[in-house]
Amino acid sequence: MHYILLLIGFMALIKGADYFVEGASSIAVTLKVAPLIIGLTIVAFGTSAPELAVSVTSALQGQNTMSLGNVIGSNIFNFLVVVGGASFILPLNVKQSVLSKEFPIAILATALLGILGMDNIIKRQGPNVISRNDGIILLIFFSMFMFYLIQVAIKAFRNNEEVDEISEMPIKQSILWAIAGAAGIIIGGDLVVNNAVHIALDWGMSERLVGLTIIAIGTSLPEFVTSMTAAKKGQSDIALGNVIGSSIFNIFLILGVSTAINPIPVNSDMVIDLFFMLDATLIAYLFAITSRKINRIEGLMLMMGYIAYMFYILVR
Repeated sequence: MHYILLLIGFMALIKGADYFVEGASSIAVTLKVAPLIIGLTIVAFGTSAPELAVSVTSALQGQNTMSLGNVIGSNIFNFLVVVGGASFILPLNVKQSVLSKEFPIAILATALLGILGMDNIIKRQGPNVISRNDGIILLIFFSMFMFYLIQVAIKAFRNNEEVDEISEMPIKQSILWAIAGAAGIIIGGDLVVNNAVHIALDWGMSERLVGLTIIAIGTSLPEFVTSMTAAKKGQSDIALGNVIGSSIFNIFLILGVSTAINPIPVNSDMVIDLFFMLDATLIAYLFAITSRKINRIEGLMLMMGYIAYMFYILVR
């Protein structure tokens, strides 16, 4: 029964995020908000909503290691499987602005999380823990990132840069979809966390391992589907930008909120996972910066890297 409820929870998360993004985007269009701002804020938040729901629910229930495992596992999955799979379908062209701005911000976010989570190694004091103060620091960086996104969006809007059209629904339908989507995210997050914990206990798995595997992959499905679809259509910017934006949101917003609710202890295994996440981000960046493109061979190498990581965490 727990497996069925877990599956229902994942479906609620994914469909909830989809409905929330469409409804909220349509409301923004009705209110005459610039389309690019919608894409950089509402849609970016929507694809990270499953991770946010699961992590906050975990933090409220005191299952903190699942929150951290969820974010680390999701980001590793994003850069190795989503980017790797998308570039294997069709080589991803990478704009210079992404290489010089958005990608480095993702690396900064990953490195900052590592610094905050390694008190014993860096500060030589106390156990490794991401504290409430650390959560506030992450949220401050998230506010700075959002300010940057809005500045970019305003500049693009003034320059009349071409953006994808967003369908506009009747306002009542838009509100209904947004509310239904939010409800799906909340209910789905609760189902996923509760039933994943039961499954973990039945199999003798730790909360950290469940967060790194089952929950991380499940909550990354919106990014996976979006990037695969974009890759098939030759839309490299969407395929890669979706992963980078989601990964930044995961660290700055999701872990910022989660740790502000409840500090998260970081054991030695989790420190190693943090290094894996940084390595995955850096390798994807190196592939992208060498020729401003991630080709099929590099995409295959990224996916093989994820298989190796899965093997490592399952046997350790």
